[in-house]
Amino acid sequence: MTGFDLGRALLTIARSAIAERLGLSKLDEVQHAALGQRSATFVTLKHLGELRGCVGSLQAVRPVGMDVRDNAIAAAFRDPRFPPLAVAEFEETKVEVSLLSAAERIEVAGEEDLVARLRPGVDGLILEYGHRRATFLPQVWENLVDPREFLAALKRKAGLPAGFWSPAVNVSRYAVTKWTQEDLAWSGAHL
Repeated sequence: MTGFDLGRALLTIARSAIAERLGLSKLDEVQHAALGQRSATFVTLKHLGELRGCVGSLQAVRPVGMDVRDNAIAAAFRDPRFPPLAVAEFEETKVEVSLLSAAERIEVAGEEDLVARLRPGVDGLILEYGHRRATFLPQVWENLVDPREFLAALKRKAGLPAGFWSPAVNVSRYAVTKWTQEDLAWSGAHL
């Protein structure tokens, strides 16, 4: 379920959902055969190049079009790290949609084994321990290129100490197909 047309459709859904919530005119409805398929997605917002919101789903529980719409609204207005997106920010806010593959559990002998098996730039990672869970999209590798730093930051995100490890830690990996407005040569005329 990949391709240029799907990416354009998902970006249009995300931007339109945010615009509508801000009281701006929404974009034309989009059609694509894959929009009804269940998929997990993340929507990332960047304002003037800085992270402005990122919310998503790790499991494919609803149609991809609905998942992107709901995640776009949540990224813009309910990401607890940021205030709700303002109308004045919208035009300069860029949207990125990531379509996740199914997560695959990684059986590891310990932290060193996990570090050795990580694929920088490829793996999205889910770390779970008890009731704690955190994920990093593969895009995070752009800022955390060292596997040890990547894993330590993910543990901190889960509320665990960077040096923590337990045999009860569960780790899964996934890949993403991502689309950005820049990748699709998005024109301001469409916004």
